[in-house]
Amino acid sequence: MHECSRMERIMRTIKMGNTGLTATAPALGCLPLQRRNVEDAVKLIRKAYDGGIRFYDTANAYTDSEYKLGIALEGVRKNCIVATKSTSTDKKGAWEHIRNSLKMLRTDYIDLFQFHCVQKMPDINDPDGAFAAALEAKEQGIIRHIGVTTHLIAVAEQCIESGDFETLQFPFSYISAQKDIDLAAKCEAKGMGFIAMKGLAGGLITNVRACHAFMKQYPSVVPIWGIQTEEELQQWLDMAEEDPDMTDELLSQIAEDKRELGSGFCRGCGYCMPCPVDIPINNAARMNMLLRRSPYQGYMTDEWHEKMNRINNCLECGSCASKCPYQLNTPELLKYMLKDYNEFYELHKNETVD
Repeated sequence: MHECSRMERIMRTIKMGNTGLTATAPALGCLPLQRRNVEDAVKLIRKAYDGGIRFYDTANAYTDSEYKLGIALEGVRKNCIVATKSTSTDKKGAWEHIRNSLKMLRTDYIDLFQFHCVQKMPDINDPDGAFAAALEAKEQGIIRHIGVTTHLIAVAEQCIESGDFETLQFPFSYISAQKDIDLAAKCEAKGMGFIAMKGLAGGLITNVRACHAFMKQYPSVVPIWGIQTEEELQQWLDMAEEDPDMTDELLSQIAEDKRELGSGFCRGCGYCMPCPVDIPINNAARMNMLLRRSPYQGYMTDEWHEKMNRINNCLECGSCASKCPYQLNTPELLKYMLKDYNEFYELHKNETVD
């Protein structure tokens, strides 16, 4: 990998609050790396690095994502900001995650350690809690900054007001509600870095140019894109080089997406999982949009037909709805999706992917 590239010189950079960290825009969300084999994932990351990307967001929960990132950044780690996460709520578990992340990432420090997908604000005063482990690790120089990620706006606002976290990661896209978008300004006022996840609304937004132009309007926001293929990566690198501004045409396209998607759609975050009867809720609950906004042939297989029809086995336990951060009536949504899917399936089941 090259030490410095032309793209690195022109890449837009964003100061992350008062951390002293400077991220690139775009940044790489590494969750999809777990879907690639090691060789292909490493190749993708190195292409991202050569393209000028210097911020990488991963997590202990993303199976082998940290391992692949560690291999890919060996030799250039010092030039990058690596953020990872732990879902642990106790001190012992958090320390285990920190040590494992260091091993997998092949590094002796973590730039940004984040409490992952919290349902309530971590207790900073609990001597046996995860925050105690993060503080100890920070004192030892093992982690340099402490952040938090959540999908719950009330929890996000609590974390901002507390002053105990240096960054917040929250869903943020051009179809977000205004109250969600306002979090970025609240973080900026408090000197917190703001990291935008779900910028593509779980894959339902496909207009890369509109996404780039939207994010550019918020210079304190670090957009991370979950990139799985070289073609997707090249799209974001092309946008970084072209750096388009918002236009009336893009605003019109954004308005159309907002109209079509509304607010009551599944973002695919997966908080509802696992399902006791193995319904793939995080995709099934947004199937109608996946069929109409992305290549649908992959969902016309016997395997996906069987998965979708597991909805008929729903126990009505209500667990999925109770865990949904967007307060969706998930069981009712699933029933609607199954009906729509089966009608679509009958029309297209004989089509195959080229």
